Amino acid sequence: MQQVLISLSSFGAAEVRRHGQLWFTRLAQEAGADGVEVRGELLVDSARELPELARAVAQWGGQVVYSSPEPLWANDGSLDFAAVQRAVDAARALGAPRLKMSIGDFRGASGGDFRRLAETVAGLDLVIENDQTPAAGTLDALQAFFRASDEAGTPLPMTFDMGNWHWTGEDPLHAARAFSARVSYVHCKGVQRQPGRWVAVPIAESAAPWRALLRAMPRGLPWAIEYPLVGDDLLETTRTGIRQLREASERLAAFA
Repeated sequence: MQQVLISLSSFGAAEVRRHGQLWFTRLAQEAGADGVEVRGELLVDSARELPELARAVAQWGGQVVYSSPEPLWANDGSLDFAAVQRAVDAARALGAPRLKMSIGDFRGASGGDFRRLAETVAGLDLVIENDQTPAAGTLDALQAFFRASDEAGTPLPMTFDMGNWHWTGEDPLHAARAFSARVSYVHCKGVQRQPGRWVAVPIAESAAPWRALLRAMPRGLPWAIEYPLVGDDLLETTRTGIRQLREASERLAAFA
């Protein structure tokens, strides 16, 4: 059965900060998810919340990913080791084997930088996400980064966010063909165009070719819902989102 996680940002920043990520983790568990992605930007008191979340996920037996809001490279083009260390410390406090970060303002790096990065995240699966910025969410920027990482002997896997390519004006199918071999985690997000902006929507409502994107991904990867989960019955809304992704996975497998 397809593994489906819930990115806790899907429940809305204001609501998550008000109720806490622990409350939504329990809701995700009740809805039948296989795990959650804890969002660093939505932690109010990380010293208290991360151990609480770690205990809850351990008792559940679910998967957990830590998403850091800080990028790897700072605005001045240098590798931000302090940000990396903060992310690693949070992931370990959470008991998360997978750490998700974006590259930030990467302008090139030495082999020593990559080796030091690898040493800092040792024991964790660092996955690089395409975000919604030109510096860290375009095909050229990410290809340059992954090429440099590979040449340094420290290859890194990728979180493929299906929707974010639209924010940077990229063709998501082209990106899927370019990066599918290194993808280890997928953010499932539909998109629609509104006047002057893109918005995230459930995949079933997406104007983008989401089935083709999922078909382009390697089989057996965990998928995470990362679109707004809202409704009068939030538990049922979440169950429906999980069911839709699992049904989509079954259909893709049937036609593989």
